[in-house]
Amino acid sequence: MTATSAPTQITFTELTGGDGHNILSANPGPDLSAAGYTETEYSASGLARRFAADDGDLREVDTAEFATRVLVRRPEDDADFNGHVVVEWFNVSSGTDSAPEYTYLAPEIIRSGYAWVGVSAQYAGVEGGAGSVGMDDGSAPQRLADKHPERYAALHHPGDGYSYDIFGAIGAALADADVEGHPLTGLSVRRLLAAGESQSAMALTTYTNHFARRHNVFHGILIHSRSLGTLPLGDAGGPVDITEAYRGVPVPISADVEVPVFVVQTETDVLTNFQYVQARQPDSMRFRAWEVAGTSHADIAQIGEYESMLGCPAPVNRGQQRFVLRAALHHLREWLNGETEPPVATPLLVVDSGDGKRFELDTIGNARDGVRTPCVDVPTQILSGVVTADVPRICVLFGVTTPLPPTVIAGLYTGDTDYVQRYADAVDAAIEAGFVLSADRDELLADARTDLVVDAEAFR
Repeated sequence: MTATSAPTQITFTELTGGDGHNILSANPGPDLSAAGYTETEYSASGLARRFAADDGDLREVDTAEFATRVLVRRPEDDADFNGHVVVEWFNVSSGTDSAPEYTYLAPEIIRSGYAWVGVSAQYAGVEGGAGSVGMDDGSAPQRLADKHPERYAALHHPGDGYSYDIFGAIGAALADADVEGHPLTGLSVRRLLAAGESQSAMALTTYTNHFARRHNVFHGILIHSRSLGTLPLGDAGGPVDITEAYRGVPVPISADVEVPVFVVQTETDVLTNFQYVQARQPDSMRFRAWEVAGTSHADIAQIGEYESMLGCPAPVNRGQQRFVLRAALHHLREWLNGETEPPVATPLLVVDSGDGKRFELDTIGNARDGVRTPCVDVPTQILSGVVTADVPRICVLFGVTTPLPPTVIAGLYTGDTDYVQRYADAVDAAIEAGFVLSADRDELLADARTDLVVDAEAFR
């Protein structure tokens, strides 16, 4: 493939009016103002190309004008900026834009001085869509311009066939922060990191294999919760068919990619209909994959106090993938800067059974191997990303937390002091292994379920 640049003529215009930005989130995140950060939303307009597959390469089909939106959270002062911009491909699986990676990564982004930019790369984020996670209420999809015309009237998206070039074009424009009125004016931008979760991860897999070298914009890529396949190249005038990413031939990350690519997977992604187990590939100088035990595609960190609104029959997953993802971002930054490579992790132990593949479980019921966190190594609950009950799609994605009987907990620990010490030891072991950051130690310690151990005292 001959590398060609992404479109460079991007115009940024600040968006104002209405009730502020329209980004779906159940978690408000850190106090940006207190951290010396600003939050501003812009339109990004330009000309994007659409491509089709042609004998293993890409053939340019046509071009179309677009005006999409970007949300920028950045340090106000360059002295507080670490030179790296995390560019998140907004997730549209709900039929509207959301930023799941920001929810997981925000504490590390803020304390380490990254800038973060969320991009409405896909059609549904601007023009509205039914979504793919089973939460469609039957009403017609609403365009951003219909929801908040004062703010978004000028936005328009030509279709998902242009989304890859839109994402690359905006990335290229973000790198040139010296332009007056630029969203990152005043910051010394050194590196761009692409990131995306779920459908966005499938899109980024396509982007990585077919566009990363062509655009030559991003210095590292974080792909979180992908399926065995990739998002199709897409067409003009509408959304892409995500079902294509769940079937067909497994697609690995191409060996031709010239930047570090970090894949982080949950139990849901490895098995269920995501079937990443079929697309596993060896780690290399530019590829690393972590599979995290006790985790699900989405979890309590994403939904928080709104858990009951999902209507799931059991508590959703309460695993600790947020800590692992923050470590992955940290390692990706060091890796692309030529410092140290990320630790290598054993994949989750998958075995063949009469009904297909399943995880090998420990005596408690948690998955073996994979990246380990304290909640699975010093357990008080069974944490799974695989839901076998007949439940709505959204509940499959959020996994399940099954309480351990008090008698079992009582048999595991001599008391709460024993539990707290063993849990703290597991925290330190995860930090030592590089799968958790020392900056997250206090938050991880606070995640301990000492209350469940205390409640089990009567059964000892």
